[in-house]
Amino acid sequence: MCGIAGIIGRLDQTNRAALQRMNDAMVHRGPDAAGIWTSTPDDRGWGALLAHRRLAILDLSPAGAQPMLDPVTGHVIAFNGEIYNYRDLRGRLESEGQQFQSSGDTAVMLRALGLHGPDAVKWLRGMFAFACWDQKQRRLLLARDQLGIKPLYVARSSDPNSGWSVVFASELRALLASGLLGTPRLDPQAVASSVWNGFVAGPGTAVKGVDLLWPGQLLEFDGSGIQVRQEDFWRIPDHAPDPTMTENELAGILEEGLRLHLASDVPLAVFLSGGVDSSAMANLAQRAAKSPIHTFTLAFEEQELNEGPIAQQIAAAIGTEHHEVVLTEGHFVAHLEAALDSLDQPTFDGLNAYFMSRAIRDAGFTVAISGTGGDELFGGYPTFRDLPVLQRWSKRAGLVPRELQVAAAKLATWPLRRSGQAVPPQTRWAKLPEMVRHGDDLVALYQLASALFLPGWQREMLAPGFADVLTDGLPSAMRQRLTAETKGRMPLSAISVMEQRLFLGERLLRDNDVASMAASLEQRVPLVDHVLFESVDRLPDQARYAPLGRKDMLRRIGLRGLDPALFDRPKSGFVLPFDRWIRQGLKKVMDQTMRDPQAIAPCGLDPVAVERLWKTFLDGSSGFYWSRVWSVYVLIRWCHRNRVYC
Repeated sequence: MCGIAGIIGRLDQTNRAALQRMNDAMVHRGPDAAGIWTSTPDDRGWGALLAHRRLAILDLSPAGAQPMLDPVTGHVIAFNGEIYNYRDLRGRLESEGQQFQSSGDTAVMLRALGLHGPDAVKWLRGMFAFACWDQKQRRLLLARDQLGIKPLYVARSSDPNSGWSVVFASELRALLASGLLGTPRLDPQAVASSVWNGFVAGPGTAVKGVDLLWPGQLLEFDGSGIQVRQEDFWRIPDHAPDPTMTENELAGILEEGLRLHLASDVPLAVFLSGGVDSSAMANLAQRAAKSPIHTFTLAFEEQELNEGPIAQQIAAAIGTEHHEVVLTEGHFVAHLEAALDSLDQPTFDGLNAYFMSRAIRDAGFTVAISGTGGDELFGGYPTFRDLPVLQRWSKRAGLVPRELQVAAAKLATWPLRRSGQAVPPQTRWAKLPEMVRHGDDLVALYQLASALFLPGWQREMLAPGFADVLTDGLPSAMRQRLTAETKGRMPLSAISVMEQRLFLGERLLRDNDVASMAASLEQRVPLVDHVLFESVDRLPDQARYAPLGRKDMLRRIGLRGLDPALFDRPKSGFVLPFDRWIRQGLKKVMDQTMRDPQAIAPCGLDPVAVERLWKTFLDGSSGFYWSRVWSVYVLIRWCHRNRVYC
């Protein structure tokens, strides 16, 4: 796990200094070593510059340093991530007569790319983002893993007279630090997405002109930065394959995948929240390990959210060496600035992962396994239950004109709209008229169900011209991709794809990456694996999802040997006690921001609406959860901290 950056442009001091600034901005991603490599120039003095920050996990020797030059092919790579099937790939290449000096995964993937070209990207199983320079062809290959665990941000120069054409990095803030983007501007789509979703949905970013490479995509540029290839080397198919997978087969695939994720030359731990997903990972890891696994739980003084006691019972049943980290309100407030500074883009999530990652790293661990991804695979969220019901209701009411259906929904929600609050309740029930209006369009229903605010209130909060830049709360490219990937699927399978792409891919994975790397900790997610996804996708729906919300198949595979009673309790998210803390320790600092028009307006928001929203929350009005005001506050703070404005 590392940080990478690079430039295609003039090989001069200006670009070298820009690259150094990017690398320095990512020191937290790789405190163990840093490296910079420059290609030979062409006739114009142009070429590629690559930079790397190293967090040493495999092959701790100098042979694992990067950017890495392959002595056989001459290719050079800067790589962030882990290739879990590298031993199999190594054997495949050795059967072709290849030999290696390094024992790690980087040398193996580099040789594969050098010998077999971009097609070798399809062989990789892991989490990765890399840049590989072919010195003979003078081409740069960029690629990102199949499910988007590792990020890769890319910007292209719009000025033909500039000294660079392409710049990329593992973090958006590194690109800002380069100084190559001029005066960065806030993208209206990012503001609208933050208000709708609570995060910035890709492929765009908070900064105009900077894009996030799609999961499962590769790009290839020539030595001048002209794009010569764009390919989706992996995509979610638009229909579920034939249901040929059995539970026994899936158990073998899941257990093998977990075993591959345990490969490490440094100490490794497991996040244990007390839920099914993390407990399954801890249990399978302990079964595969030769010595006790270390587990960590974040506990709170607020007992209604404290999973510390149950996690301790589960850890004892599994047999791990357990550590409980108590996060108090005082500690949270005291370290909030550093936690918020870890956010690479505006998001209302990620801080729980930051504090947990910091505690694990302080305890001497460099790698941690997380249970992220189980709900998306096996139907653990309420959307799997609620949306198909609404879709079926809409189809049955098909003979009734749509406007009459909407009118009936408005009548049903009339008491909410007449509540007398400064801002009407922003609950899922209050969204019913809009959801009815969209009929059986499952993507639109999903987006409305998960939206932080009703569309009408979003329009009030956003600056003029910002309200109509998205389609159902999504950039058009993301909306089109989701439509294509779900159009041939049954509702539960389609919802799983949407959860995979949006909640997991655009929020959880991105937030977890920057939060853990801010603490120089590598987080691995065995349940986010394209081989596992393809296998689960071949399960019959009844076996995969029933009964909804319980993830019974994951329980049977992952919790073998544990008392089922440990997990027979209501599902709770792994969240911080934000509601209470916002009203207490965080109230003063948030109040200053949420009532300051000069702070709010440059961020694409309406100051009057934001102040109304804040007052409504403080008044304790119904239908106002902490995430509504927190997402707005984080957006405003991010813009000012990074000096990115409309």
